[in-house]
Amino acid sequence: MKRPNILYLHSHDTGRYIQPCGYAVHTPHLQHLAEEGILFRQCFSSAPTCSPSRATLLTGQAPHSSGMLGLAHLGFSLSDYSQHLIHTLRPVGYTTTLIGHQHIALEPDVIGYDQVREHRGGMRFILDATKDFLQDAPEPFFLSVGFFETHREFPWPESEEMTKYSRPPAPLPDTPQTREEMASFMTSLGWLDNAIGEILEALDENDLSEHTLLICTTDHGIAFPGMKCTLTDHGVGVFLIMRGPGGFQGGRVCDAMVSHIDLFPTLCDFLEVEEPPWLQGDSLMPLIHGEVEEIHEELFAEVTYHAAYEPQRAVRTRRWKYIRRFEDREKPVLPNIDDGLSKELWMEHGLRDRVIPHEQLYDLIFDPQEANNLAADPAYGGILKEMRGRLHRWMFQTEDPLLEGSVPAPIGAELNDPEDTSPNDPTLIVGEGG
Repeated sequence: MKRPNILYLHSHDTGRYIQPCGYAVHTPHLQHLAEEGILFRQCFSSAPTCSPSRATLLTGQAPHSSGMLGLAHLGFSLSDYSQHLIHTLRPVGYTTTLIGHQHIALEPDVIGYDQVREHRGGMRFILDATKDFLQDAPEPFFLSVGFFETHREFPWPESEEMTKYSRPPAPLPDTPQTREEMASFMTSLGWLDNAIGEILEALDENDLSEHTLLICTTDHGIAFPGMKCTLTDHGVGVFLIMRGPGGFQGGRVCDAMVSHIDLFPTLCDFLEVEEPPWLQGDSLMPLIHGEVEEIHEELFAEVTYHAAYEPQRAVRTRRWKYIRRFEDREKPVLPNIDDGLSKELWMEHGLRDRVIPHEQLYDLIFDPQEANNLAADPAYGGILKEMRGRLHRWMFQTEDPLLEGSVPAPIGAELNDPEDTSPNDPTLIVGEGG
């Protein structure tokens, strides 16, 4: 039996801010994709920062288990690149190709793709290279196409009307600055959606759509204060759309809690390939076939390094979110918040002096925005103890190095001082993106 092709489309910093997830943005091609496939409304990344989240999807492990504790372009890497998904697919006949961004290795050749076409020419290069590949694709193929959009720096807003009538994301106040910045994000999002539309059209033109499993997602939440690099759902909530043979059809919506960590075992199950022993997620196929309503009671997420050291861990159930910050720091790590108009607004109103508690507990039913921390309320002491236990058990089972104390960065890593209150160094934050 001929194996299906696998096309992995991924963006930077998009969260769930797309039309199929109900936001007031215009993404008709992503909407069309959702109406033909399956939209996972409750999908989460394992980290609200780029390289660790991508490493989880591609290795099926928590970032601290795969070794990806920070950003690849700042000196972090996987402990073992042979654990990348492509090395499980190649022995069963897949040709593997990378086009565009990958962000889990400083040099993409170390990953082991059969063919690499990087992103140096920007979006147009990525699209042209993808179309060329699809015209004469060696089947079955695994093709990773990575876009820089919707990472900062954002383009200028597409129109004055977009700026006037946009709505900033939930953690931010509605001001001229935040509306302008959201309009810029929406412009970048429009570019991304158009690019995805061109790839969908190329699949159709080359008679590949029916025999290709398409996985479309992003790495983590959008690059606004209180979102990216934050373990609330604003930071780790992501869109996931899958379309293709084997049940990934019909315009269905799945409300089960799922994670990027589940995609590797899903592909093994889908392709009837033996799972490698290091996988930590669960296959989505029982959800696809309607055999179960949930596959997880709890999901985990983490931050260790971004532009600076800021160790945090979190566990989420349907009802509760628990976040623990390690080390003694009580103030925001400003280098880990991307520069922009929204950050400037918060800085003007005292961001650097705000106190961040070491423990946070949120009731996701009555407080879905995670704004009312219940950790110090004695009425929730039993819940707090239970969530602490869930997190500690996971950290112990996965041998989280934070249990032994501070986690050192690799020798030569380029990092900011967490105490730095000056504007971010654009070579660290923008660069390859994080």
